[in-house]
Amino acid sequence: MPLSPPLFRALDMAYTPFSVLEFCPPTGSIRTATKRAGGSVRNHGGSPGKRLGVKKFSDQYVIPGNIIVRQRGTQFHPGQHVKMGRDHTLYATVPGYVRFYKEKWMRGERKFVGVVLNRGEKLPRDEQALGRSRFFGLVNLNPSTMGTSPLTSHT
Repeated sequence: MPLSPPLFRALDMAYTPFSVLEFCPPTGSIRTATKRAGGSVRNHGGSPGKRLGVKKFSDQYVIPGNIIVRQRGTQFHPGQHVKMGRDHTLYATVPGYVRFYKEKWMRGERKFVGVVLNRGEKLPRDEQALGRSRFFGLVNLNPSTMGTSPLTSHT
């Protein structure tokens, strides 16, 4: 008994692995994945570290321009002879020794970073008793240690 063309089509669909798709005519093979799905990662790699933190510690000698602290926000505030850059980096403005100290501020405390000119000095400085700390780059304020006066000329 010869099979009619609609019956051929029905038998072809019955033997294909895609017989679930009853309403779609057989058009050929369907692509399947050759690799399994990798999934996603929640905290993937990220960006490299920014190398923040304290760069010069207490009692270390600094020269003008040396970076003392790299920070985000103001964990440390600039004290004597220290300035703050636009990214909150603290740097020295005079040669001297680094000092970290705390002061009462409003209802709490703030951490400050300063530079003293002589190794034994402490911060915060008692300005009534000791006077202001001044740094003059080209003038020798202690002529007795050098042996000559800064105003006398060598002839």
